[in-house]
Amino acid sequence: MDVLTVEEIQAAGLADWSKLSTALHARYLVESLAHGLGFAQAVAQLSAGHDPEVRATSTFVDLKLATPGAVDSDGDVRTTVTQIDVDLARSISELAAALGLTADLDGIFLTELGLDTHDADEIGPFWAALLTGDAANYKNHLEVVDPTGRTPDLWFQKTSEHETPRQRFHYDLWMPIAQAPARIEAAVAAGGTVVFDEYPSFTVLADAQGNRACICTINGRK
Repeated sequence: MDVLTVEEIQAAGLADWSKLSTALHARYLVESLAHGLGFAQAVAQLSAGHDPEVRATSTFVDLKLATPGAVDSDGDVRTTVTQIDVDLARSISELAAALGLTADLDGIFLTELGLDTHDADEIGPFWAALLTGDAANYKNHLEVVDPTGRTPDLWFQKTSEHETPRQRFHYDLWMPIAQAPARIEAAVAAGGTVVFDEYPSFTVLADAQGNRACICTINGRK
């Protein structure tokens, strides 16, 4: 399937949906978790194999639609919006309307983190290993994508090489006590170093360019 342009997506008139980055997103308000799960089940039956990513809570259901393997105008293959997604989004909107659900446009947003670097390939595997446990989740010499959706996508902004400034933000990655050592080992194997581990409750790691992150547990905390 061919990638749709922004103009084509806008022209489709999907009032409940917005394209954020590489996918269509919508949020519908529900009265309870059971209500939300019932809507999610109806969406699954409607999807016929092109299943959306669904997050159901007691107050809303989030939906994300994209097509893997779409081909853009440059011939590149990637995951993004095609006509399949637009058609399914329209059908889901019709289903939601029939069920009396309200679309929450203010609830549609997507958080990504950007990290300035002169060499993404030098540090990308470290961040993939740290955040997802697998260095292979560093994609396309550009970004880290968590296939489980537990952490925001991290992309790398190209800069000129410069002295590393004092870091003003960092990741705190909370993990079960038993799983933390393996994640630390994976991050170190992917090019990181342990810079502080004097307390059992957290370990500070750094990538090859000095950017830091903490792996945190409840070990030793009150």
